[in-house]
Amino acid sequence: HGAIAPVVLDGDVPAWLVLGYRELHQVTGDPVLFSRDSELWNQWDNIPDGWPLLPMIGRRQPSILYTVGERHSVRAMMISNALEGVDPFSLKRYAEEFADELIDRFCTKGSVDIIAEYAKLLPALVLARIYGFSDEEAHPLVGALNDMIDGRERALAGQQHLGASMFQLLADKHAEPGDDVATRMLADPGGFTDEEVAQDLMVMMAAGHQPTADWMGNSLRLMLTDDRFAASLSGGRHSVAEAMNEVLWEDTPTQNVAGRWAARDTHLGGRHIRAGDLLLLGLAAANGDPQVRTDGSALTGGNNAFLSFGHGEHRCPFPAQETAEVIARTGIEVLLDRLPDVDLAVPAEQLTRRPSPWLRGLTDLPVLFTPTPALGRPGSHGGPA
Repeated sequence: HGAIAPVVLDGDVPAWLVLGYRELHQVTGDPVLFSRDSELWNQWDNIPDGWPLLPMIGRRQPSILYTVGERHSVRAMMISNALEGVDPFSLKRYAEEFADELIDRFCTKGSVDIIAEYAKLLPALVLARIYGFSDEEAHPLVGALNDMIDGRERALAGQQHLGASMFQLLADKHAEPGDDVATRMLADPGGFTDEEVAQDLMVMMAAGHQPTADWMGNSLRLMLTDDRFAASLSGGRHSVAEAMNEVLWEDTPTQNVAGRWAARDTHLGGRHIRAGDLLLLGLAAANGDPQVRTDGSALTGGNNAFLSFGHGEHRCPFPAQETAEVIARTGIEVLLDRLPDVDLAVPAEQLTRRPSPWLRGLTDLPVLFTPTPALGRPGSHGGPA
């Protein structure tokens, strides 16, 4: 199909999938022609109320995802400033504390599913703490978030719990401000409403949790199945960073993003795009574009030209990327320190992916290791050991 492929979504809803690196760069770099305003979509009359992709392709949502123009720039700066206020040493310490607590739960058993018992829990626990939740509030929040992302029978209940939790958090921070992300967002001079801040916190929690969990899982899969990274299993730090960087090129957690809408008729990649057409961003495809990856070799060693965090004014804010990297890298390093002989419990070819068109992650990652004693020390903020 070339750089732009015609695709259909659930219910035979048409869209374009942007596959080429240069074309994706063009789409994300021109927010006027290729807008984030979903109201432009020419298919709304054909979308039923119960369409399963509505949570991913929303309408009239007051979050930053669908805000455009100057208001988006101010809003993005509000989020970046709030995240930049997180002390990097505290962030790493929180990640280490929660990682140790989670590992203590299974380190004496000799086997575990790393995805379910570790990767799917750690990012949300750390994010909840820096956003301003108490540890007692964080644990049920993690369950609700995973229910929402799984998209099954508990998805709506999970979303409702997450939303209610955010509004309660803001009410608490109005009454008693703290040194946390929510308080800094409320204090921003941009004049954002509690509704806007709550919506953005929900976006930040969802966008920061599952992709980070998949970044951890995909990186560990690479390290446990590729001989080039075997040295890291005995504590090598450089290999962890290289594995994480390679995953962002070859196995990126956020593989497709919805989306952008054409503000007028145009041409892209040899295709005629009509006003109101939906374009899906094929980040994984663009990272592997043979036009820019001419020799097909794996990219490691610090090449950061991947599009895994997006591009342009709607890309993932840089402080959010840094936060995700600290959580994921710390989680991997603590795991390898605590369980140095960890190994796959099944043949690599038996590992399966979640059936998601948006996020690329493992269903499970069963491993074996020599049982070790628990550290038995709760986190300094009173979390369960």
